Amino acid sequence: MYQHLLVTTDGSQLSSRSIVSAIGLAKSLGARVTGLHVVVDTLVAAGIGKSLRDPDEPVKAAEQYLHEISVQAALSGVPCECVYVVGPWAHEEIVKAAQSKGCDLIHMASQGKGMIAGLFLGSETSKVVAQSKVPVLVYR
Repeated sequence: MYQHLLVTTDGSQLSSRSIVSAIGLAKSLGARVTGLHVVVDTLVAAGIGKSLRDPDEPVKAAEQYLHEISVQAALSGVPCECVYVVGPWAHEEIVKAAQSKGCDLIHMASQGKGMIAGLFLGSETSKVVAQSKVPVLVYR
């Protein structure tokens, strides 16, 4: 079945629950995991707002979010690699990462931060589902 899961995180509570589910699935399949966080860096953020924030803050957050995946995987004995990427669109980076890392399943939460959880698929999730060439398991 699936041998390599791409597990995305944005640091939200739903994403944390999704990580637990993904690691459990990987363990049951004997699969390995690549954890991914996308640091969204758009041209809109390049102005005043970008100059007012700590430039290392997004990287520190990414490392913190990915640490959660690493810990869960280690506790379950699941082989794991974690990476973050920087790009203007999260969905494009997720699809690219799945392809470049050779993942055969993307496991992601249905909602990102700031969304009303449980009502609709998040826009990034919908775009990943529409554009991915590998199956996407959406955790709700």
